[in-house]
Amino acid sequence: MSQEKLQEHYHKIIEIIGEDPKREGLQKTPERVAKAMQFLTSGYEKNIEDLVGDAIFDSSANDIVLIKNIEFYSLCEHHLLPFHGVAHIAYIPDGKIIGLSKIARIVDMYTRRLQVQEHLTNQVADAIYQILKPRWVGVGFEAKHFCMMMRGVEKESSKTFSCTFRGEKDECSNRDFINLIK
Repeated sequence: MSQEKLQEHYHKIIEIIGEDPKREGLQKTPERVAKAMQFLTSGYEKNIEDLVGDAIFDSSANDIVLIKNIEFYSLCEHHLLPFHGVAHIAYIPDGKIIGLSKIARIVDMYTRRLQVQEHLTNQVADAIYQILKPRWVGVGFEAKHFCMMMRGVEKESSKTFSCTFRGEKDECSNRDFINLIK
């Protein structure tokens, strides 16, 4: 991603909305926004195999493992406005476990892309299921979307929850996951 091209485009956007990009407060804004956009979309530069590396370990554990309240920020692909919240990830091992920080890094990899929450939930579940091959995976995202809060319907208190499961069809695990993240 070219920082210079991004800067040029943000400079033009500032002009198009009727502002003066040479005004003192805006002179470095195109550069700052370009750097921010590069960071906020840095997930495109990563892949699951490199991210996880050798952090998968043999284990006889076979009970649910839950990581709750993984904070995240992302950008809505429809409006390029932020949405943020927490992710909850659970799995039941099948001979392998993963370093806990890798779960948070997987969330970061997918949230640092232009997204909709529904796809994000499935992408994280698919990635964990693919890399770890557990018996079962549950993924839930709870988020506040600025496209609903500061434009359109302007509902500041609204939250969106999305949830999906992979692996063995296990109503107990699904129900337990929902109860544990409440």
